Amino acid sequence: MARRYDPDRRTRIIDAALTVIAADGIAGLSHRTVAAEADVPLGSTTYHFASLDELLVAALRRCNENFVQALRSSGLFAEEGDAGPGEGGAGPGAEGAGLAEELTRLLDRWFAGERGAIELEYELYLAALRRPALRPVAAEWTAEAVALLSRRTDPETARALVALMDGVCLQVLLTGGTFDAAYTRVMLERIVAGGDD
Repeated sequence: MARRYDPDRRTRIIDAALTVIAADGIAGLSHRTVAAEADVPLGSTTYHFASLDELLVAALRRCNENFVQALRSSGLFAEEGDAGPGEGGAGPGAEGAGLAEELTRLLDRWFAGERGAIELEYELYLAALRRPALRPVAAEWTAEAVALLSRRTDPETARALVALMDGVCLQVLLTGGTFDAAYTRVMLERIVAGGDD
């Protein structure tokens, strides 16, 4: 029997893993549950991902792309020299307010989407506490977000902004609360202003 060419199989397996985790948590993840969800033979999952940790790394990388892509697509974080919002003679205070406002807008838009997707991303992100294989991927997200924010502020302030955004997201998710855009913007502005000293 000839082997069927299926170039998208690996991607489907990752998507299936995300579906399983969203429905049953990481505890429900197995090669068997992912194979069933992806409608592929069990051997395909182990061919592409020798261990569940390898599959979780790929799933976390996929999730990480979402918010970082939103940052990348924001005109405020364009490469130096590119025309974009926040440039064009505005002083540091105005740019800081613009940075805080844009980050708040991105978080607000993220929370306006499907809450289950955010919970999935954070479940995978926090899984790095118990699964060392995931730690480098979680660190990649932080490093990339800091690098993007550092285009508009110093690296220390960028790290503080990422930490605040993470904290806000965790509090909203863990308490079942709603995202408070006005409060978040004020707190982000304070961090940016502290970095200007």
